[in-house]
Amino acid sequence: MIKKAVIPAAGWGTRFLPITKAVPKEMLPIIDKPALSYIVEEAAKSGIEEILIIISSNKGAIQSYFENNLNLEVFLQSKQKQQEIMQIRNTSFGAKIFYTIQEEQLGLGHAVLQAERFVNGESFAVLLGDDVYVSEPVPALKQLIDAYDKRQSTILGTLEVPDSDTKLYGICIPKENSHKPIVELKGVVEKPQGKAPSNSAISGRYILTPEIFDLLKNQTRGAGGEIQLTDSILRLMDTQKVYSLDMKGKRYDIGSKIGYIESIVDFALSREDMKEEVQALLDKKFKK
Repeated sequence: MIKKAVIPAAGWGTRFLPITKAVPKEMLPIIDKPALSYIVEEAAKSGIEEILIIISSNKGAIQSYFENNLNLEVFLQSKQKQQEIMQIRNTSFGAKIFYTIQEEQLGLGHAVLQAERFVNGESFAVLLGDDVYVSEPVPALKQLIDAYDKRQSTILGTLEVPDSDTKLYGICIPKENSHKPIVELKGVVEKPQGKAPSNSAISGRYILTPEIFDLLKNQTRGAGGEIQLTDSILRLMDTQKVYSLDMKGKRYDIGSKIGYIESIVDFALSREDMKEEVQALLDKKFKK
């Protein structure tokens, strides 16, 4: 059973400058909760007990959000705001949260490598801080964990994308005679420009076995001098079976501005306390 998860969150977030000069990209709010909160919630609801967040030295806001704030609690208590007190006490959703600092941002593989001591020889989950999922009734990560329980091997979380979008993603190459839902892979191709080998796009969720660390340690650097996780996963296929699973749910790419805006609109429309006013506002805008 997978009980530990890693969330890489050390990047600069340059696509959202200038706000990310002061506010970590992962802390940009989707209405009244940061994007990272939804990812932690998904992990906790999937049975994860311990989470390691990979941060950089300028991302203290992440730690502040998940830590207790006694001064704020005293203030809220004086105003008899019990519901608000419960909200700020439950930011970790019952999971234990740890942190480690990635001194240099040298790619996703390098970020995952920082988690070796935390993982301590266990298989573990990786959830990218750019990707927020809405998956009911089973969280996206729980779908992967259930697949791991059946195969006991590395599982790449994927989404089925249309042919027109395969050129935007890393696309899985299935082995012959391997059938969904849990597909054994023989490779991955990055952003294929011709006909793609499948429509399963790698989408920000992984279950990895601990053998990945030995490969990451001696991984040749790729584009931009970075250590790419996908390169080590491809090498892992030489000694272990690697699978993919098309997760069921809606993915929001918080790393893009349009994806971020879409998440705010959709989350607002899903809330009982907001949906009528937001729908009326949208109707008014469309009429103009």
